[in-house]
Amino acid sequence: MRTYLEWRPKASDIPTSPGVYRWLGENGRLLYVGKAKNLRARLTNYFAPLETLNERTRRMVTSAVDVTWTVVNTEREALQLEYTWIQEYSPPYNVRLKDDKSYPYMVVTLGDESPRVMMTRNRKIKGARYFGPFPKVYAVTEAMNLMLQIFPIRTCNNTNYRRAMQTGKPCFAGQIGKCGGPCSQKVTIAEHRKVVDKFVHFMETYDRSVADQLTREMNEAAAEFRYEDAANLRDRVQALDTLLEKSVVVLPDSADADVYGIIQDELSAAVQLFAVRHGRVRGVRGWVLDKEIDVAKGTLVQQILQDVYGEQNQRPAREIIVPTLPEDAEALAEVLSEIRGSKVQLRTAQRGPKAELLRTAGINAMEALKQYKLRRTADFVARTDALNDLRDALGMTEAPLRIECYDVSHLQGTGIVASMVVFDDGLPKKRDYRRFNIADSRDDTDSIYQTLMRRLARLDEEEEVLEDTQEAIETADTPVVQTRKFAYRPQLLLIDGGQPQVAAAARALRDSGVRDQISIVGIAKRLEELWLPDDPYPVILPRSSEALFLVQRIRDEAHRFAIQAQRKSRKTDIRTQLGEIPGIGPSRTKALLRHFGSVKRLREATAEEIMAVPGIGLETAKVIVRTIEKKSD
Repeated sequence: MRTYLEWRPKASDIPTSPGVYRWLGENGRLLYVGKAKNLRARLTNYFAPLETLNERTRRMVTSAVDVTWTVVNTEREALQLEYTWIQEYSPPYNVRLKDDKSYPYMVVTLGDESPRVMMTRNRKIKGARYFGPFPKVYAVTEAMNLMLQIFPIRTCNNTNYRRAMQTGKPCFAGQIGKCGGPCSQKVTIAEHRKVVDKFVHFMETYDRSVADQLTREMNEAAAEFRYEDAANLRDRVQALDTLLEKSVVVLPDSADADVYGIIQDELSAAVQLFAVRHGRVRGVRGWVLDKEIDVAKGTLVQQILQDVYGEQNQRPAREIIVPTLPEDAEALAEVLSEIRGSKVQLRTAQRGPKAELLRTAGINAMEALKQYKLRRTADFVARTDALNDLRDALGMTEAPLRIECYDVSHLQGTGIVASMVVFDDGLPKKRDYRRFNIADSRDDTDSIYQTLMRRLARLDEEEEVLEDTQEAIETADTPVVQTRKFAYRPQLLLIDGGQPQVAAAARALRDSGVRDQISIVGIAKRLEELWLPDDPYPVILPRSSEALFLVQRIRDEAHRFAIQAQRKSRKTDIRTQLGEIPGIGPSRTKALLRHFGSVKRLREATAEEIMAVPGIGLETAKVIVRTIEKKSD
């Protein structure tokens, strides 16, 4: 493999100014757009030796035939130009938002002569004011019905409105008391506009003074014996109280914030947005991002905010709270302030209720990413596609219906445990999960080798058990209980690791003398590339591939099971227990075991007997006794 791109420009030719750069492929296709405070510093990273780049970045730069740049005056201009080009050209290597659903909004059409309120998913109504997003349609309908009791404004469509205004006959919604616009013949256009302004103001602020004002008007009407008006005002106050009670208070009343929880892995990211207005969560939205190359979390945050407040036309809150600030946070805050029409503060939160809400958003994002992957691996069609794609990518003759995945977990080289998880037809088969305790190992590759040698040694034995059982079933007069451990041998061994781990697994397969071919592949955590034995280049599955999601799911399950097994092993490991006691290191642990001769005798020893070991005092002996007893329980 070549070390450098042959066509790379000289470093001295690249300006040190802020700007936007574009990677171009064959026929001038735009592959990637990026921005930088210093173009030379940023692009020099891409022109480093190819073997030092991560696999996906290397694939991008080697696919390109040229790179161009545009110098701008400020970081803000670079930010805006980058966003414009991403939206216009949709470069394949840039982060792409992939929302799996459209969210309903409550909208007030302020651009109309007589504004109306309605539920919509259309985010491009000119001159409209949007509220939300809401998680479900019924949430919009419920909030809208309550608001119309407080501020009765127009709800009828444009056709009915025009007919009512031309004929002087109230629209149908007005006749049944569901429309408060001028078409109902109860208010003028000017009076209706004032009610609309109050409607919008309350939805933006949730100001409780509105309830106080209505209560005063209700009391005045009752004092003047206008009981029908008083009853109407009472109903409006009750509706207002109901609406406020349905909004969860999470921050002080003055808080106006958009809180973003962002969780990512190598290929995807989940985002949860909590819209807080006057201390209350007024909208929750979640979506998924696709990533083709690895990007910093700050860059991810910047591109998410640009999409939400730029492409989707959502108005920023006064305060935007994110898990990580992008490097050009000040320039981004200026752009957001311009969109809002007033100052926007972009910040993160380390403590207090805002930090707690940020953590909650992050937990929701983590669960969303987990569910997103589970949905894809649980679907039968998706599983079939995944297994077939994996067969084609790895050059197998048949789809790997049984996949065994191996991972190794340890604590600083001690308590080594290897896990084996089994996926049958793309689904976990937990009764076949196994763990292997490794007494001594040089490193992870040696642990993998030992584990597979032990596992593969059982293949022929299991087949003999299966054959004997099948023969018994066919010849017996009464039902025979099958004693098999596994249904059939695996077609694929998936190793959590890169080339060294795969090489160790391949060596174990050769040394075990397995008769039939079993495929081996490793998955590297950092870039999710697949490594085959004796192949210097990894297999890169498309980020949207069902096969990649299945492999990730299996690897994650093996990792979880390995950690669980390792923790369980630590609880019963006397060396680990003693090592957790201050002042007891490896040498004293060895001295204790040598003195008592066995773990059992050490567990039965009293503090006075333990003091007989050189270097162990009374207090330390008591701690040892308490620790061993506690762990045993």
